[in-house]
Amino acid sequence: MLTLAQAWRRGPWVLFDGVPRSTEQYMPSGSPDKDVRDGTMTSAGGGRRELTVIVVCMSLVIVAFVALAGRCFYLQYTLADHYAEKCMTQQLSYLPLEPQRGAIVDCRGRVLAASDQIRTIFAEPRVIKEPKETSTRLAPILDMGAHEICKLIVDSNNPGFVVIKRNATVTECDGAKKVPGMGIHYDWRRNYPMGRLASHIVGFTSADNKGLAGVEYTFDRELRGRGAKNTFFVDVHRRPLAFCLQGEQDNEEPMHGSGIILTLDATIQQFTREVLLSQYKEYQAEAAMAVVADPQTGAILAMVTVPDFDPDEARRTDPRFFANRMLIDQFEPGSVIKPVVAAIALDTGAVNRFETIFCENGHYHGKGFGTIGEYKQGFGDLTLREILLNSSNIGMAKVGQRLGAARLYEGLTLFGFGKKVGVELPGEAEGLLQSPGEWTGYSLTRIPFGQEISVTGIQMLRAFCMLANGGRLVHPYIVKAMVASDGTVVDMRPSLLRVGYVIKPEVAKWVINEALTSVIEEGTGKKAKLAKWRVFGKTGTAQLAQPNGPGYQENAYIASFLAGAPADDPRVVVLVSIRRPNVKLHKGYTGGTVAAPVAAAILEKTLTYLEVPPQKSYREPKGKPAPPRPQARPSDPEQEHSW
Repeated sequence: MLTLAQAWRRGPWVLFDGVPRSTEQYMPSGSPDKDVRDGTMTSAGGGRRELTVIVVCMSLVIVAFVALAGRCFYLQYTLADHYAEKCMTQQLSYLPLEPQRGAIVDCRGRVLAASDQIRTIFAEPRVIKEPKETSTRLAPILDMGAHEICKLIVDSNNPGFVVIKRNATVTECDGAKKVPGMGIHYDWRRNYPMGRLASHIVGFTSADNKGLAGVEYTFDRELRGRGAKNTFFVDVHRRPLAFCLQGEQDNEEPMHGSGIILTLDATIQQFTREVLLSQYKEYQAEAAMAVVADPQTGAILAMVTVPDFDPDEARRTDPRFFANRMLIDQFEPGSVIKPVVAAIALDTGAVNRFETIFCENGHYHGKGFGTIGEYKQGFGDLTLREILLNSSNIGMAKVGQRLGAARLYEGLTLFGFGKKVGVELPGEAEGLLQSPGEWTGYSLTRIPFGQEISVTGIQMLRAFCMLANGGRLVHPYIVKAMVASDGTVVDMRPSLLRVGYVIKPEVAKWVINEALTSVIEEGTGKKAKLAKWRVFGKTGTAQLAQPNGPGYQENAYIASFLAGAPADDPRVVVLVSIRRPNVKLHKGYTGGTVAAPVAAAILEKTLTYLEVPPQKSYREPKGKPAPPRPQARPSDPEQEHSW
């Protein structure tokens, strides 16, 4: 027996007399009712398939709409800034405004470098429909042939820009603006009114106004200023329609570069260059350099290196001429360093003014330091003053031995040797002063007369300025002040407040007023003597070392002379060095012969120009013997311990 639930699951069923019975029991085979039921079931199976197709299609549509919504979100939000920038690029155009590069002037305001505005008239070929008509209108305005203008426009490979005329006048620009398709481009051009005069100091710039040498390079950022741009809307042909509204885009004015005021005086620079160039040519030298400074402040009044160059023609100049030899040439100084070592020896008590040193009659030999001779003749007993006056190598070697390595090295370091001076120009060398641990037995006897040490000209100048300034520290500098575009003046001078002394003031005064004046009046520097002022100085002649090995080059010298005046109150210190004078001319090659006359001429012209009052020149009375050498008295305790 089937339960009611089981029978129902087997349906279809009908109720007969309250009893469920299968319809199939009462439906004959092939009857119409049975056919209808079979058709109904077939139709139901097809409906399910249709429903499946509809569901799948709707799902795909939904997925597509979701993907489209995601893409829209990605474009509208994620890439919004990117497309906004592209849109602005198409709608906007920019006109760069280059700042004016700051001027460089000397201490009296004379222009050494400045930028002038230049105007370039250009055409935009793509907007010019009738080139012949445009050229005909422009020809009388620009004083050019119409065919020439037409050819420039038609043959241009750039549809947006072609130069018609450079360096146009204001009148030409005003006329060209009225012609459709024409425009004016403004730029700056660097000029050097004084040409070669201060080329190694001022330097030069590149075609895009970047400093490449000298002050132009060191202060490039300050001189260049900050550029700006104007922003405006353009049409489809990139023609300007209107400036952007304030706040939408920045339309600033450029900030022009700061001006530089140098310590250089163009007048002193001029006659320094004239005198040096003349001697350079007369002796057929490889190079020559001179520098003039105020020993009280360290201000450099002139700095000349020859051969020099024209900054306006720098692109067509041999790069070797760009070298400022006063800063980059490293050489053994020779005898010009002797006063510095003598001052160190006096200051430390290694020697004193009164004692004599036996100079071995011109031949000094010992274990560990080889043989030392003199330039021409030998000497016997000499005081320190006489050692400097006669420039005795043996005397200075013995002074070095008394000093010892530690004190000699410390003293030279205090005078600034072996490190950069720090003047505001690029390319300065450090020189070479090895530590005592690297010295050989020769070093202690060679460094005191200028061998086994390498210096630059600016280092020697600084050392002499310290002696002339009473032993105080001196920092040479060449930039006096900077003037911003708004007129603000920034003082660039180093502080004059100096702590302590390099050597005792009385030692420095004796070296200048007694020892080095005697070099001019009685010794190797007689050609530097002046009638109106008492001069102090020291000659130096050094051999040039082999570039690729030990030893010295044959017949290759650097003749130097350091001098200053007036001796009682020094206002000017001068260094002159002439590299490799031609010894085959038989005119001489020593510092006293080649360099001293140049220094004398520079001193005389500079002191006259600065209106320094003349002083009575010291002259040895004729017919009378030289004053006797001062002798120390051992019984006098003060002189026993005298410096």
